[in-house]
Amino acid sequence: MFFPGNRNQQHAAACIFFELKWGDSIVPNLGYLESKYDISRRVLQRTRAKLSRLGLIEHVSYLNSRYGGQHGWKLSSRFETALRQLAEKGRLCRERSGPRRKDEALLAFMEADTTDA
Repeated sequence: MFFPGNRNQQHAAACIFFELKWGDSIVPNLGYLESKYDISRRVLQRTRAKLSRLGLIEHVSYLNSRYGGQHGWKLSSRFETALRQLAEKGRLCRERSGPRRKDEALLAFMEADTTDA
């Protein structure tokens, strides 16, 4: 879905996702995926960059005190939060009756106009 028509990047994205999901909380370096899954460095870097831009993964700096000096890559919670917010906005748009009220008011206005004439 995120890499249409590029099987190498699809494969690399799946490998990165599963390694981060099933690995310890933070993976310091994704370079070992090159040899483990036979992925080229360029494909791995491009895929990692795209996943990062999409907000699926994020890099944690060793200066971040929340992780106690650890650094590396981890799955991001921003993407999940954004999808939940998008779903909520879609639900609210579906439930709103604003356009329906406007249409009903226009119909009532048209009916009133034709009965007066």
